[in-house]
Amino acid sequence: MNFPLDARVGLSPLDRFVIGLGLSTVCVLAWMFMAWQASSMADMGAMTGMQSTSPWRIADFGMVYLMWVVMMIAMMVPAASPMITAFATINRRRRDAGDAHVGTSVFLFGYLVAWSLFSVAATALHWVFESLGWLTPMMESASPMLSAVLFAAAGLYQWTPLKDVCLNRCRTPMGFVLTEWRDGTLGAVVMGLRHGLFCVGCCAALMGLLFAVAVMDLRWVAAVAVLVTIEKLLPWPRIWRHLIGIGLLLTALCFVTGLL
Repeated sequence: MNFPLDARVGLSPLDRFVIGLGLSTVCVLAWMFMAWQASSMADMGAMTGMQSTSPWRIADFGMVYLMWVVMMIAMMVPAASPMITAFATINRRRRDAGDAHVGTSVFLFGYLVAWSLFSVAATALHWVFESLGWLTPMMESASPMLSAVLFAAAGLYQWTPLKDVCLNRCRTPMGFVLTEWRDGTLGAVVMGLRHGLFCVGCCAALMGLLFAVAVMDLRWVAAVAVLVTIEKLLPWPRIWRHLIGIGLLLTALCFVTGLL
């Protein structure tokens, strides 16, 4: 890798504006789509009652998968913005030095591929939970025990070494870019994919909490997104990680005791 390391060589205000505008647009469109989907589902539930569960068709699997992908975009792109900005900064330095560079969108594409793969697993679980009657057709939890297990699993995961490793990689954007740099378009995709996989390792258990209450409750989606953002962006990550873990375990206990 060949680029100047002078910290003063970075993004111009215009570059930062363009990146911020692009990421904001992606997030706003994703949240708008989710709001429309949640509203449409509520209207269908009001008209039909949505009491019975029918077997999924291929189109149903596709729509639920699309829902999960859009949710992951809306929830994870804001938390990934420091990493995306770090990649753009290195690209600017390479361009100024006359070296080959690629668009930041290529890195973002690789990042979203990782969450698209996660969405396949989430959609499969969604189908299993609904088939077993643990999730209603309105995508709400019908099993307090399932909710308790998901909260407990997410809470315990907060203390695991894998969580610690993945969170550390997510919180050090410039270090990740410098150590993981790969040239070319394919290299940028691989970098984005690798970072996305670290993010999946860090946040997948928290995403599972969407099954514990209501998958398409935008208030709950926003709450999980806030937890992810707190872990990734605020100071004292270890303290936040443990506090969130304690909160999740206490919530699991409330489900077990019938308080929730």
